[in-house]
Amino acid sequence: MRVVVMRFRHLTVAAVTALGALSVTGSAGADTTGPDVSSWQHVNGTGVDWKQVRASGNQFAMLKATEGLGYLNPYFVQDSLAMRTAGVARGTYHFAHPELSPELQAVYYSALVLGQNGPLDLPPVLDLETTGGLAAPELADWTHRYLRTVQSLTGRTPIIYTYPNFWRTAMANATDFTQYPLWIADYSGNDAPDVPGGWPTWTIWQTTDSGNIPGIPGATDVNQFNTAAAPFATLANLGGSGSAGSAGSAGSAGGS
Repeated sequence: MRVVVMRFRHLTVAAVTALGALSVTGSAGADTTGPDVSSWQHVNGTGVDWKQVRASGNQFAMLKATEGLGYLNPYFVQDSLAMRTAGVARGTYHFAHPELSPELQAVYYSALVLGQNGPLDLPPVLDLETTGGLAAPELADWTHRYLRTVQSLTGRTPIIYTYPNFWRTAMANATDFTQYPLWIADYSGNDAPDVPGGWPTWTIWQTTDSGNIPGIPGATDVNQFNTAAAPFATLANLGGSGSAGSAGSAGSAGGS
């Protein structure tokens, strides 16, 4: 495991030097976009051409890592390493199973993501879109416990992925999570997404689940980064203003 992590970090540093559109102190433009990818995008085992993804203007991607307590995306390691060599900033996410222990899931995810603190590492993400049979107060407690554990293990403020109706119903539109950036899924086609839960703004907006990006077989989710909410370079650990470990207070990722 140590050998894999060291190699991974080496590739990360090499990828940073290859970045052309981002400076260490600058931030990406308002049109910063990126897909999120799981095993579904590996149609019939086809690989993702991450260099083509980057060449088409996508500066980041969100990559499914784990789900519950027993699933690791079978393409996670190869995609993670290939993203680094292509200069694509990597976010990773855990698909929550709230019927299972939040602490154990946080440990499982944090142990398998090949680090979260190097250059081109976006903050960890909790993909919350099922209740596991929990009522809103129980689900809110579960979510707080998971996020606190991940933050203590990775040293980074996690991002929450959800969609408006789920948050307003399953989470009773809880407003005590605004310290975490919001990644919101809203396919309405409006000029801005619907933001629930008292968040002042969004950090990442998933605008469609049927986009087409060069290098990715078949349809994929497409996301837009809100540089008005937080500097992209800071969240991607490329420098910029603020602490690289902090994600600010602005952030379906699901699938197998």
